Amino acid sequence: MPKVRHYKKIYARTGAKESVSKILRIALFAFAGFVVAVIALFAYYAKDLPRPERFTEAILNQPTKIYDRTGTVLLYQIYGEEKRDVVSLDQVSPLLKQAIIATEDANFYHHFGLDPKGVARAMLVNFKLRSPVEGGSTISQQLIRSSLLTNRKTLGRKIQEVILTLELERSYSKDKILGFYLNQIPFGSNAYGVEAASQFYFRKKAADLSLTEAASLAAMIRAPSYYSPYGPHKDKLLARTNYVLDRMAGTKFITKQGAQSAKNTQLVFASPSIDIKAPHFVLSVTDDLANTYGEDFLRENGLRVTTTLDWNLQQLAEKAVDDFAQRNASFNAYNASIVAIDPRTGEILAMVGSKDWFGESYPAGCTPGVNCLFDPKVNVATRIPGRQPGSAFKPFAYVTAFTKGFNDKTIVVDEQTDFGIWGGQDYAPQNYDGKFRGPVTLRQALAQSLNIPSIKVLLDLAGLNDSIKTARDAGLTTIKDDPSSYGPALVLGGGEVRLLDLVSAYGVFAAGGQRIPPVSILKTEDARGNIIQQNTNTPIRILSSEPVALITNILSDNEARSPIFGPNSPLYFPGQQVAVKTGTTQDYRDGWIVGYTPTIVAGVWVGNNDNTSMNKEPGVVVAGPIWHEFMRGAFVYSPSSTP
Repeated sequence: MPKVRHYKKIYARTGAKESVSKILRIALFAFAGFVVAVIALFAYYAKDLPRPERFTEAILNQPTKIYDRTGTVLLYQIYGEEKRDVVSLDQVSPLLKQAIIATEDANFYHHFGLDPKGVARAMLVNFKLRSPVEGGSTISQQLIRSSLLTNRKTLGRKIQEVILTLELERSYSKDKILGFYLNQIPFGSNAYGVEAASQFYFRKKAADLSLTEAASLAAMIRAPSYYSPYGPHKDKLLARTNYVLDRMAGTKFITKQGAQSAKNTQLVFASPSIDIKAPHFVLSVTDDLANTYGEDFLRENGLRVTTTLDWNLQQLAEKAVDDFAQRNASFNAYNASIVAIDPRTGEILAMVGSKDWFGESYPAGCTPGVNCLFDPKVNVATRIPGRQPGSAFKPFAYVTAFTKGFNDKTIVVDEQTDFGIWGGQDYAPQNYDGKFRGPVTLRQALAQSLNIPSIKVLLDLAGLNDSIKTARDAGLTTIKDDPSSYGPALVLGGGEVRLLDLVSAYGVFAAGGQRIPPVSILKTEDARGNIIQQNTNTPIRILSSEPVALITNILSDNEARSPIFGPNSPLYFPGQQVAVKTGTTQDYRDGWIVGYTPTIVAGVWVGNNDNTSMNKEPGVVVAGPIWHEFMRGAFVYSPSSTP
């Protein structure tokens, strides 16, 4: 019996060992099967995944930026769905980097892309607060999710996220990954990346953010639309900003006292209105760029456009228009436009297409474009069809006569004259003051803008056809080739012109007879700084220097024009030679003035877009003061504008 019991014990031990061995084998096979299944699962979801190398192979969508001529004043940005401004890591405030790391991934510099401790901590915090305040994804995971994957919450997408995150961490340094992240993440309102967000919400660079501002941007990352400072949950944004500050203190980035001080600092967000300077000029430039590159290209490829605009002169132009807006409204003249050009290069220095673009001084009860007699968004300076220039056209007839051998001493008779049938009726115009002066020289006739002598110059000395050719050669291409379209009324402004073209055409006189077409862009660079377009404006001589010099001499002769304009009119600058001509159209629908020195040409139009007549005031009264104020400011600002 003892032996039997002994064998039973041996058998029992042997059976137990075999059972354990069997269980271990089953477990080993199960584990191996699990590993194989996991590998197969990862392999399945890893196929055809995008490569993390795309972060360095591709340039993120960036807006086209339009600058003034110095390249320092940002006038406008053209962006698509993503308004982005890529910056390097050293161009971001350390406070912002710390705020984001403290809130989104406190162990960023210590994990391998995945952070189990961070997940556990987030779950604990969220459980305690009974609210999803924190997320468990690392910065690397968020970058992969927002850049290379979708936000669908599926097992397959999560596996792909893990695979790509590990590959991302293997391929790049932590600083590189953080840089990618800071330029990629959305902040709402189409702002992507910390620089675009900083500019949009605070109108400052990401490098210049205060602690409170940095914390507020970090607070938006979790839910940009919900935490928008312009939406109904601004109080939630402020509360989360305080939470970010507490996290920064908890991770020792700042002190508790620093956090409390930042909490007590009031956050001031910039207005979400359109950020644009010199709007009529800028939108004209964007039209040219879109015609050249296409709108989608402009929105995505980060062009840097340096324009011809002189921001200081632009501000002078805007101020001059604003200063006389109320005064001119009393004359029933509600709109005004001004253009300035450098005649040596054709570069547009300033442009105000209509007054009051931002709608800050409309009369009570006025609806822009409906009962304001003008639409502030319309660019009168470039609008087609143009406006009749009145007597501002006269110099083109006179210079044509001078090219044919006539001069300022040539005599014509100022007397009541019937010029025959034109347009189906007798044409017998009057001078502005209704008087006739008898024999006058061409100097007197042009300087005093006498109508009867000017028509005789057009028909008898210059010739209608040749005067039209001179005007068109100078850039007034809206003047038709057909003389019958105008007849003798052409010299009194019967044809339609654009202010930009008229100023450019006067630039021919300022440039001694050379035509230099207007240009608005100095150069265009791609996102890498390569110049892809540059201004190469070439002058073309269209008139001899002698007749042009004579025109300039007459138009700057204050004594010769005094019988009509007086000795101290807005046309006169003591001690300076400034050539200038006014214009007023029939029924006082338009008031003009264009004047120049060798270095600047400026023109002003005043009137109503719908052709409503102004009170019976000539161009020198409604447009002259605006032009004079601008030119005086230009002389002070830029002595080179003075002859």
